[in-house]
Amino acid sequence: MFEQLDAPRQDPILSLTVAFRNDPRPNKIDLGIGVYRNSEGVTPIMAAVRQAQIALAEEQTTKSYVGLAGDEVFNDLITDLVLKGTEARSRTSAVQTPGASGALRMLADLMASAQPDTRVWISNPSYVNHRPVMEAAGLQVEQYPYFDPETKVVDEAAMLAQFEQLGPRDVVLLHGCCHNPTGADLSEAAWQRIAELAVERGFLPFVDIAYQGFGDGLIEDAAGLRLLAETVPEMLIATSCSKNFGLYRERTGAAIVIGKTLEHSQRAKGRILEMARATYTMPPDHGAAIVARILQDETLRNTWQSELVAMNQRINGLRSLLVEQFRIASDSQRFDYFGEHRGMFSVTGLDETQIERLKADHGIYLVGGGRVNVAGMAERDVPIVVDAFLDVGA
Repeated sequence: MFEQLDAPRQDPILSLTVAFRNDPRPNKIDLGIGVYRNSEGVTPIMAAVRQAQIALAEEQTTKSYVGLAGDEVFNDLITDLVLKGTEARSRTSAVQTPGASGALRMLADLMASAQPDTRVWISNPSYVNHRPVMEAAGLQVEQYPYFDPETKVVDEAAMLAQFEQLGPRDVVLLHGCCHNPTGADLSEAAWQRIAELAVERGFLPFVDIAYQGFGDGLIEDAAGLRLLAETVPEMLIATSCSKNFGLYRERTGAAIVIGKTLEHSQRAKGRILEMARATYTMPPDHGAAIVARILQDETLRNTWQSELVAMNQRINGLRSLLVEQFRIASDSQRFDYFGEHRGMFSVTGLDETQIERLKADHGIYLVGGGRVNVAGMAERDVPIVVDAFLDVGA
């Protein structure tokens, strides 16, 4: 049986992690996989998470099944985190999922079930898992113009021109903030126009918000999403706790449906639960229990928000340091885009030859396309990275 299978394709990010781990050089630098690291190069357990875990360990009395939808308290609280204060909140249903990728897949299957000929439009470029997840659900995937490699910002005119051609069979997948991989985000005016076009043309917005709090703040990073939610009749949202709670390995996320009415969104939730039963049955509980504990406890929530602000400020500080060091070393402002981008990543425009030279000559690992994980960098790495980039002709 299995000899008939083709050799598997390597994951472009996870395979890089293996190569980095096997590199014996002591001063190697991993700017590939998307995790936050502190100044010591460690992805820390947040203090609020640690305290919540201790409390759960002392108080939980069972490890019995939770249910197909996961932790409903978590579902309610995480929905509030992205939608509280909007009119749409009252017609929303949510399902806990195994990470944001689980949410993407459940929502993709929902679309395929409700409207099999749906076309999903993803940005060019987009998160590496967007296309395979949508295609695995049997959906047609197209790309819309997004990133201008020359200016390193969003080509909003070209993007909006594409959206003006869409219709009711189309779904537009947007990054809520901190665009992965580019770091280039939409302006408020662009969000407003997308909302108007969604109503005019009838396409469905689908927002993936995996980095809330890593851009300009928890509320600010959800502003575009909330603007859409206040405007459109229906909407899909995938959200993650991997980054802003540091729960990477706990696989904690949610699939959120905004319907024209609460009844409609509950129908969608029921269909998602049927599909979940046929796949993973129910999501893991531990991460969701931690998040629910933090968001319900005022002291823990304040601790978590303070930690998140500190992480965000440190990332923005690294961006400012990169701009400063590049200006000095290159005697130019061509790297100023590091300061204009938001979140963990920036796309540099380095080609495959330059990326390979960074790895071979300097022990610096980037994923294909030249994406840099700024949040994975230590302050001491900045001058090394700057010199290496210039050495390979960046």
